[in-house]
Amino acid sequence: MKHIMLGILAACALTSCDKQKAAIDDKAEATKSAIDYQKAAVDAAAKADKKQADVDAAIEKAKIEAKKVAEQAQLEADKKKADAKTALEKAKLDAEKK
Repeated sequence: MKHIMLGILAACALTSCDKQKAAIDDKAEATKSAIDYQKAAVDAAAKADKKQADVDAAIEKAKIEAKKVAEQAQLEADKKKADAKTALEKAKLDAEKK
């Protein structure tokens, strides 16, 4: 009778041990799965951030180009103004000589 009880007790202990191991394995898998989801979220966020950085860089480049064009236009206008002033001064001298 004692041997039967010990056998039953050992079987219960082994079954309980197997259940505990299975629970540990399940917990480990759940943790790994959660980490995988977090990694995927980090990858997605980094991809979105890179895309936004590219957009921001393109906007900044466009602003720089627009500023350059505006400054060149102003300098060209100043050049034409100087040419016109020179022509006017020469015309005044010619008029005074006549």
